[in-house]
Amino acid sequence: MRRRRFAFDPERHAPALRAILAELAALPAPDARRLDAIVRRHPKPGGLFSRSELIAGVRHLAAVGDLADADALVARLRLRPVRTQSGVTPVTVLTRPHPCPGACIFCPSDVRMPKSYLADEPGAQRAEDNAFDPYLQTWSRLAAYRATGHPVDKVELSVLGGTWSAYPEAYQVWFVLRCLEAMNEFGAGEDGRARAAAAPARYREIGERVVGRAGEPGAYNRIVGGFVARELGDGWLHASERAGWEELLRAQRANEAAAVRCIGLALETRPDAVTAEEVLRLRRLGATRIQLGVQSTDDAVLRRNRRGHDVASTRRAFHALRAAGFKLHAHWMPNLLGATPETDLSGFAALFADEALRPDELKIYPCLLVESAELARHHERGEWRPYGDAELVELLAACLEATPEWCRVTRVVRDFSAAEIAAGTRRANLRQDAERALAARGVAPREIRSREIRGRALDPAALRLREIAYATSLGRELFLEWSTPEGWLAGFLRLALPAAPAALPELAGSALLRELHIYGATLELGRRPTAEAQHRGLGRALVARAAERAAQVGYRDLAVISGVGTRVYWRRLGFRDGALYQHLALAVPAGEAQTS
Repeated sequence: MRRRRFAFDPERHAPALRAILAELAALPAPDARRLDAIVRRHPKPGGLFSRSELIAGVRHLAAVGDLADADALVARLRLRPVRTQSGVTPVTVLTRPHPCPGACIFCPSDVRMPKSYLADEPGAQRAEDNAFDPYLQTWSRLAAYRATGHPVDKVELSVLGGTWSAYPEAYQVWFVLRCLEAMNEFGAGEDGRARAAAAPARYREIGERVVGRAGEPGAYNRIVGGFVARELGDGWLHASERAGWEELLRAQRANEAAAVRCIGLALETRPDAVTAEEVLRLRRLGATRIQLGVQSTDDAVLRRNRRGHDVASTRRAFHALRAAGFKLHAHWMPNLLGATPETDLSGFAALFADEALRPDELKIYPCLLVESAELARHHERGEWRPYGDAELVELLAACLEATPEWCRVTRVVRDFSAAEIAAGTRRANLRQDAERALAARGVAPREIRSREIRGRALDPAALRLREIAYATSLGRELFLEWSTPEGWLAGFLRLALPAAPAALPELAGSALLRELHIYGATLELGRRPTAEAQHRGLGRALVARAAERAAQVGYRDLAVISGVGTRVYWRRLGFRDGALYQHLALAVPAGEAQTS
């Protein structure tokens, strides 16, 4: 039974809080060890103040006019600042368990969770605690961020949970709508959690489990599909989950000026689910980034693992999504059945050698065996073995070294608990191990995450504007970046210059601005200044250069795939609203032909 938690009252502890904060402000620099000593000198009845309670104290004392420079104190108290040092606040929510069109032998089949997720993963635990309700998950995550000192004004929302495209359209619309309503209401100081009408969420009560060694194809779908049908009916929708596109449109418009804005929306799906109709639906939902399960660039490996699609399907999906302006976030899995470290290394190289692929972001998930995966049967028969830690670190080091400057490796290894892993590495810090192996050879990764400036000091006058060009199946791609003389990345822009007419009529003849990102480290430490001070004009300058480059090759329009919470920013830069994109008219230089 959970212990009841009482609301913290800063006024009741004001004298002790003032003493702690005065000593904290007197420190010459942030120092976690000295802060802990200060807190121990000024305990509260029954224990010590937590960081979130100290932050609540800062906000209370500042509100009553009893504290100056509150932002700097919150910055010193902030927990895990790396989460928001990229300039945005990531909020991850999970859809509920639902039948999946895939039959992959490596995929976890925990019937308590959406396909491929395990109940012990941190994000999955938060989702279950909130009954898989999108409003509850979003609102509670924002509250947790705010309590630990993180800004929540710019949110990048990631929706995880099996294959998004397999869920009913009505559920998709309702899910995104409720996430936006949570942001809108949280920003307005409203708490609508009591009104959240979650669908029945008793998945943990499902008695039957999938046993991977049994090798029963479709066991997850049989168990989960039957449970959902009994709970919700054949339509797999709760009465509260029936929302329309007009309601979503209103929530999107409200979010444009909300105090908590959705600046990006990521959804995940399979390559074989990406059709012209699906691309249009993803954009109408407000998606800006698509996570795509590539898994392998080897057709034989895909077949042995019953992935259900080939590399040609992946190429088609990449092309269709890139042509619609989406950022492409690929998932790649070494150590699948039939792979070796050598074939994995060549397969990884193909991700970037193949002009039809070349993802913008990448998650590397070495295959780990969990008991509910059908791979367990192949492991028992000796047909599959996990790579040892040493060979896995060597492979990952080679992959990081081979990743180009314009790609960001966002994650290495799944966040499974050691208790869930039946075979495979249990090292959670594989990325650090791989980076140390590279450093020992005098090599530094070039990929984006390794070059982000984060909390480092920045002299804006010393920044240089670099352009990196590469080809894709769509045409030419320009990666424009602001970087320091030492190579630290302060911001970047992705510009696609299509060589053929777009499938979406709204993008006919348009160059595509697919991403603009200025890192939050350009902020002065501990302050929350205006957007103009934060960006120092870096974003505006990148957009101007992109417009110039597009006009030089004959485009008359620059279209941006904007998140609903960034529309106001783009209007300030002169972009006009279209149906699904925002557009900037370009002045083509005399003598230049229109690019089709």
